[in-house]
Amino acid sequence: MDYNAPTNLLDNKTILITGAGDGIGKALAIKCADLGANLVLLGRTYSKLDSVAQQIAQLNKQPAKTIQLDLNDATEEQYVNLANQLTKDYINLDGLVHNASQLGKLCKFTEIDNQTWHEVMQTNVNAAFLLTKYLLPLLQAAPSASTIFTTSSVGHKGRALWGTYSVSKFATEGMMQVLADEYSDTVMRFNAVNPGGTRTSMRASAYPEEDVKRLKTPEEILDTYLYLLGDDSSEVTGQRFNAQ
Repeated sequence: MDYNAPTNLLDNKTILITGAGDGIGKALAIKCADLGANLVLLGRTYSKLDSVAQQIAQLNKQPAKTIQLDLNDATEEQYVNLANQLTKDYINLDGLVHNASQLGKLCKFTEIDNQTWHEVMQTNVNAAFLLTKYLLPLLQAAPSASTIFTTSSVGHKGRALWGTYSVSKFATEGMMQVLADEYSDTVMRFNAVNPGGTRTSMRASAYPEEDVKRLKTPEEILDTYLYLLGDDSSEVTGQRFNAQ
């Protein structure tokens, strides 16, 4: 998508991004802050989150809030506590971006081990379910809240050797569609974005021999995310977008 975001697109909007310590999450957080948003950075590595928060501070924008949470082993109680804390800190939540994902292993279906399957589902599906469920009251309190799920080309059409990740992204798209339909008569909207091949560590682990110079950087694929987070997409819900 070729979208020219106005400089005040996200003024006074509070946006939570998971996996905000690096890759697309980091790039999106910094760009959102630059466009006026108040950022909540969630990730498992504090040093990475702190680094992003410092970069946001250098923009002379609102200080970002950092939340260290490992989605792979977080309990339901931790999600409840997180929601309660955010309710104390913020009146509402204008944007929620489920960016954090786990690839697992590329292998034949019969070679998928149980632990890897559960870890990928925990991060890619269960975490998005619990986080969305308990943050819904904050999203409902916003004038026009946008929730973005991260999908993949293999979440739309299955591909050999990508079993675990593919199934998790099919589930992600299904979750998005269910929420969009359930809340179709509200101002909340739910959509999914497929980033496409991007210069990230996950992409490198999937395609170790690939020439990364041929891939776009995270900063180059943000237009779709910005469109969906801003008010220009206030009537758009239940859709799947390709960022490239």
